[in-house]
Amino acid sequence: MKKYNLIIVTALGIMVSFSACTKADYSDAVTKGDPPPVPGGFVNSSEVASANLLAYWDFNDNKSETKSSTAPIIDSNSSYEKGIKGDALHLSAGYLLYPTIPALSSANALSSCSVSLWFKVVNNGSKFSEFFTLAQDTSKETNWISIVNMGVETGQSVSNSYLDLHTWIATYPGGVRSTGDNINDYGDVGVDYQQVPSTGDWIHYVMRYDATSETIDLFANSVRVSNNNFRHRTGFGPIVLPVPTQVVLGAFSNAASHFIHSGVENFHGFLNGSMDELRVYNKALTDVEISALYQLEKQGR
Repeated sequence: MKKYNLIIVTALGIMVSFSACTKADYSDAVTKGDPPPVPGGFVNSSEVASANLLAYWDFNDNKSETKSSTAPIIDSNSSYEKGIKGDALHLSAGYLLYPTIPALSSANALSSCSVSLWFKVVNNGSKFSEFFTLAQDTSKETNWISIVNMGVETGQSVSNSYLDLHTWIATYPGGVRSTGDNINDYGDVGVDYQQVPSTGDWIHYVMRYDATSETIDLFANSVRVSNNNFRHRTGFGPIVLPVPTQVVLGAFSNAASHFIHSGVENFHGFLNGSMDELRVYNKALTDVEISALYQLEKQGR
């Protein structure tokens, strides 16, 4: 696979161009509280697509999903650390398993959807880093590629300077399962996809599925990094959920995380890393909304 670094020159005050050939800002040079130019006129991150926000975890000394006050039923090896906004969830080969969250458990709840979170991990040479999983409930799920999987291919060598974001989605029209995925790898960097450095810094990660255009995309620090070859999922249509569902943070939906009918693969493990500001929307966020979330949350707003 051919890989090389792009050199992109940016200038202060110039708006970000949302194209596959724009390099993301991976610095953390913005001082908390500074009023940056935020597209869309948003003042706080809570204003972004607020009517479409179905679930939210802020992890501020609390592991419950805040909109429903749903607490985890299994809490394994978790703690708190300083996050992008207040506290963040840290998992040391751990995971959180939640009971059914009603807003995420109806057939048409996520026809189009976006999941936004901040993470901090590095390549570990052994296991995939899974952040967010939406699956059928533990008594019904039979596959670790469940409804929404959002993670990073950190099983690469620790000497690898880049992370491969990877997400899968599934739909069950008529009860028949169909899947699609996207990853920022394969092909020519800068043409087919963009690289994300493995630095251990906080990175803003958004998965977006648009049922109208039947496209699945990944964003890192507000720039689309997903592979152009895998974007279009002709015939996929709106996501239809099998219900009831459950959420797992830090693990796949497999037997190791109490999904007793789903096998464990060699690259599966529990998360060694951190996450913060996890949001699930029932819409495909616009580029402007994704940029606003990134800038505002980085500002602590």
